[in-house]
Amino acid sequence: MKNQKLWILAVLTLALTTTPLAVQLSGGQDDTQNKETNVSTTRISSKSDAFQEEALPVFSRTPIKYGAYGKDVYELQGRLKYLGYYAGKVDSQYGPKTLKSVKWFQWKFGMKADGVVDAKTKLKLYNATKAWRPTEPYPGGGKATATTDGATNTAKANRTTAAGLVSGNTMGLSENDLKIMANAVYGEARGEPFEGQVAVAAVILNRVKSPNFPKTPSGVIFQPGAFTAVADGQIYLEPNEQARKAVQQALNGWDPSGGCIYYFNPRTATSKWIWSRPQVKTIGEHIFCM
Repeated sequence: MKNQKLWILAVLTLALTTTPLAVQLSGGQDDTQNKETNVSTTRISSKSDAFQEEALPVFSRTPIKYGAYGKDVYELQGRLKYLGYYAGKVDSQYGPKTLKSVKWFQWKFGMKADGVVDAKTKLKLYNATKAWRPTEPYPGGGKATATTDGATNTAKANRTTAAGLVSGNTMGLSENDLKIMANAVYGEARGEPFEGQVAVAAVILNRVKSPNFPKTPSGVIFQPGAFTAVADGQIYLEPNEQARKAVQQALNGWDPSGGCIYYFNPRTATSKWIWSRPQVKTIGEHIFCM
């Protein structure tokens, strides 16, 4: 009987001493599982971050035309090269080789082969090159990545400025030039039809291109006696969205004036000289002339 009691006591003692060890071992396994779960989560997060870094550039909304430059052209050339339509250097310059490649692509995909990379051409090109990744460094420096949801995240040359204007353009104009052009359009023609406002912006650009005028929009606009809005101070009024859009349309190549470098309002014009200029057309209250 005494031996039986000693035996039961020994069994109970052994049970009590082994229980903490079992709990500890169990806890250790749980910690290991938690660590493995954390490592797995970290790996998934890292893969997600890597995917974000590899996200494709996406074209801006501005049509890409011959003579353009910047990251839109960089992406255009890269995608065309990926498909085998372009064999030149990815230099972000829309020159003759790029134009030929664009027209070839448009023709192959049943579109109008005019070399203008509009929304339809961009969509066709994007859908045909979803696996494309940039393989050559962007000449202007910086990363050529953006989101895949259609929003541009390109560099300054193709970004919408605070004034609501796209600074990417074939003439290499600064944001200040674009802003002062919108001011001029608003001050000179805010009561005119939209076509007339675009025509005023086009006149400014036509003067910049002419050897007889200053080489920048600011120089043209602030040339003594050139614009009434400068003389009466309306140049400093904050432009509205329509004036900004008019400037953008002119930058995109729309010139309702037909290449004119002058315009005037026949009801308010005081200069006899302006009446001597060859008149091209009338838009709203303005006569546009050469």
